[in-house]
Amino acid sequence: MALATVAALMAAVGGALWLATRRFVGSSARQLHGDLGSGLMQGKTVLITGANSGLGRATAAALLRMGARVIMGCRDRARAEEAAGQLRRELSSPGFMGSSPDPGSVGELVVKELDLASLRSVHAFCQEMLQEEPRLDVLINNAGVFQCPYMKTEDGFEMQFGVNHLGHFLLTNLLLGLLKSSAPSRIVVVSSKLYKYGDINFEDLNSEQSYNKSFCYSRSKLANILFTRELARRLEGTNVTVNVLHPGIVRTNLGRHIHIPLLVKPLFNLVSWAFFKSPMEGAQTSIYLASSPEVEGVSGKYFGDCKEEELLPKAMDESVARKLWDISEVMVGLLK
Repeated sequence: MALATVAALMAAVGGALWLATRRFVGSSARQLHGDLGSGLMQGKTVLITGANSGLGRATAAALLRMGARVIMGCRDRARAEEAAGQLRRELSSPGFMGSSPDPGSVGELVVKELDLASLRSVHAFCQEMLQEEPRLDVLINNAGVFQCPYMKTEDGFEMQFGVNHLGHFLLTNLLLGLLKSSAPSRIVVVSSKLYKYGDINFEDLNSEQSYNKSFCYSRSKLANILFTRELARRLEGTNVTVNVLHPGIVRTNLGRHIHIPLLVKPLFNLVSWAFFKSPMEGAQTSIYLASSPEVEGVSGKYFGDCKEEELLPKAMDESVARKLWDISEVMVGLLK
């Protein structure tokens, strides 16, 4: 048994090393999207939720490099300020993201406190945004909670559904007026391929009858897609577009609630390095949807690797999308 285990581990390591070689040699190496020094986003304001780490941080770095004014909406202000300081230092260093940027072309970075697990915090954040920001060109709903133990938000919602869907639902609705007055503007929603394993159970949206952390994550990501499609329908003719994406499997801290045995961690880290995308690679579709002229006017679509992809029928059910919208309005207090 011990020899078989060692053989399996050696085979896994060998496979990971082989894939890693393919990953970084020749045509299999991923190319970053676009010319990040082009000033494409000069003069535009972008709000990114959860921008202090992972995909959000990588997206912020790229859009700053393009000249955008980036607002980091983060739950932990101290961590966000630390991340912002690191980003500012990186942007001013030679060779960052391929070349030394022109100091005059790099955008401004602003940190604001936003806790999507608190409707009170979302309201306060949006009130501050509407008072201080004359325009909002792009909203990127990026923050997320992944497969956490059962817990509730400040307002009593199951955490994954509350943060991933309801918090962003309220945030987007409260900022729609600013987005419309700034049109043409864009909304980008980060979902996941795992939506395929979710289902919208209107009888137990709060998971009080039963809770499965994997299923509830998938449910929240399916809700992201249904929300995007219904919002796109409601925004027709406003020159505000909304699209949803999956980033693929990315090496981020999103999986911090997943327990990996200590002895397996080195192997897992090697495999994730070989198989998973880096945060900057995973952020490419978010960057593309936020900035590319190619998707100007495109709305209500689902993207992966900067290309439109097909959805399962359950993610295109208009009646479920409308019912979810109506119930979400009541849950977040937009309708009494």
